[in-house]
Amino acid sequence: MTEFVTLSWSALVSHARDLLIPALIFAAIALVARGAAALRTARAAAPEVRTNLILFAFDVVAVTPLLAMALAASGALIQSAGLRLISAEQWAALPAWAIVFIALFAGDFIAYWRHRLEHTALLWPAHAIHHSDEAMTWTTGLRFHPFNRVTTALIDTTFLALLGLPLWALIANNLVRHYYGLFIHMDLPWTYGPLGRVFVSPAMHRWHHIRDADGAGANFATVFSVFDQAFGTHYVPGPCDVPLGVRDEIGRGAVGQLLWPFKVIWRYLYRHPGARAARARDPGANVTSVALGSGFDLRSPRKDGVER
Repeated sequence: MTEFVTLSWSALVSHARDLLIPALIFAAIALVARGAAALRTARAAAPEVRTNLILFAFDVVAVTPLLAMALAASGALIQSAGLRLISAEQWAALPAWAIVFIALFAGDFIAYWRHRLEHTALLWPAHAIHHSDEAMTWTTGLRFHPFNRVTTALIDTTFLALLGLPLWALIANNLVRHYYGLFIHMDLPWTYGPLGRVFVSPAMHRWHHIRDADGAGANFATVFSVFDQAFGTHYVPGPCDVPLGVRDEIGRGAVGQLLWPFKVIWRYLYRHPGARAARARDPGANVTSVALGSGFDLRSPRKDGVER
């Protein structure tokens, strides 16, 4: 317990310090790009930013230490079982810049498919928290449900570890993806022009967060837009100025956001038609297995009553 508290406090201080410089840089970029409008946008976004920071602090204190220990155990298992596809000697034969590029490119490829998985019925209730910010700012990149954080870290890092990439390359990949991920959540109209065919721009990612998209079915990559182009999910008609957020009524504030996935699970396990019928026949029936066995859908109903 003492170790957990120490890790939590250390992680909170470290993350707060690491965000200070990016916050100043992003603020400067916003002022240069949008002038006084950036200040008005910041004031309007204050409630969402507060929720983002509370969820981030909860994540750092309660989730990050446990996740760090889980990833360490996973890495040790891969190492001891000899599951690495490429040996350390083979990686050492490559220049550092090539290793970093491979880590970033492979990391974004893995993350692209993991992100698409998060938009399926099973994982969407947790990922919807990230999409619920209606006033998207760079702090939206900090807004994740603990369930979402766990799936993201375990899937991305485990697959890269299986490639046998050096630890320093994994760290470099995480740092670049983290800070660039924050940047593309900024309220900027930049599409990058022709360069947008290579890299994800803020405008491109903003289209991913629009409210009226069915599961926000476009622009899943974080760094390289080539993956969305290759797999038919690229959509950037221009700067994005349409409403953001989700159609679901997932509650306001950090507490409501944290509870939402549990509410969805409760609704479909205990209010599912198959579960209700089973209870009517047998009050002691296992409604969880009934709902699961009938292929229940974790997607939430839209406000107009039609399922997404």
